[in-house]
Amino acid sequence: MNHKKTIITAISILVVCVFPLISCNNSVKKKIEKPVYANDVIPFFQHWNLILGDGSNVGQATNYKNENFFYTESDDNADWVVFKTPNAGDTHGTSNNTRTELAQLKKWYPKTADDKLTATLKVMNVSATGDARVASTHSVVVGQIHSADGHENEPLKIFYKKYPGHTKGSVFWHYEINTEGDDNSGRWDFSSAVWGHDFSVVGSDENTYPAEPENGIALGEEFSYEIEVKDGIMNLKFTSEGHPTKTFTKNLIESEYTSKEDIPEQTLKLFVPIGQDGVERENAYAGEGCFFKLGCYNQTNGKSPEVNENWCSGAETHDGDIQKQYESGNYAEVWFKTGSISISDTAVSNQGYFTKND
Repeated sequence: MNHKKTIITAISILVVCVFPLISCNNSVKKKIEKPVYANDVIPFFQHWNLILGDGSNVGQATNYKNENFFYTESDDNADWVVFKTPNAGDTHGTSNNTRTELAQLKKWYPKTADDKLTATLKVMNVSATGDARVASTHSVVVGQIHSADGHENEPLKIFYKKYPGHTKGSVFWHYEINTEGDDNSGRWDFSSAVWGHDFSVVGSDENTYPAEPENGIALGEEFSYEIEVKDGIMNLKFTSEGHPTKTFTKNLIESEYTSKEDIPEQTLKLFVPIGQDGVERENAYAGEGCFFKLGCYNQTNGKSPEVNENWCSGAETHDGDIQKQYESGNYAEVWFKTGSISISDTAVSNQGYFTKND
């Protein structure tokens, strides 16, 4: 009997001693979740430099995140890349506006181009404050074509804009003239509505908003764009579930704005009164290297509308304090689900642009 008790006691001691080791070993082997980076969601970041909302140039954002400006999120449908930027902070280049945005590492020439950019996104926030009479207030640019040469103007900017209190916002795109001559101060944009209003629809006074667009896009509602430039022609396509597909075509190498008589009525109303009444070079953007941009280029800022009635918003900036701006809704935030870029064989390095602007 004593012998049996000894065996039982030995087994009990073995279990007591070994089981905690097994449990501890299992806890050590517990799987550590790998961070999800932007390039895990959209694998094309080797083609871009990333500019952050504090004005810094990150370079190629592979295995990179920044909790203030650039990171990933998930919802019930997908993983997303988040681009976020406040109303005020250190800006990049000569711009008045902050951006968390990708800039293409190569540039291509419209006449020989065969280049394409696509994206699916949703805008999650635009600034809560700003002067309702200022056309750029409460808006964000989510895609661009930018010139790297000459005046460095923009043949394409894709906007989303929503006024406070409205459920629906507007999507529209701009063509900026490539101003003739050395003086670029007379440049202006022409805006085309996709869903909702165009850029020119503004409030009657500082705090009175225009009517809400009937066929607009809500915050958090997905839409997609395709930009293709081939043989001098820019083709645009916009799609969103429940909305009509919209397409547009624009010649980038032959101007339609070469005389004062060509200036559109919209421009006469919006830009000419503030002295932006230039004309365009006959060959528009021909001969200039252009490149794509994608992200969150906040169009609301804290500068007084007295400086420029179209681009200076008079919005709240909390003296540049980023966290206070985020807490009070004074920022822009855009989530991207998909993106793709196709680059022609004729594209060349865009390093000169970054050298000039960083």
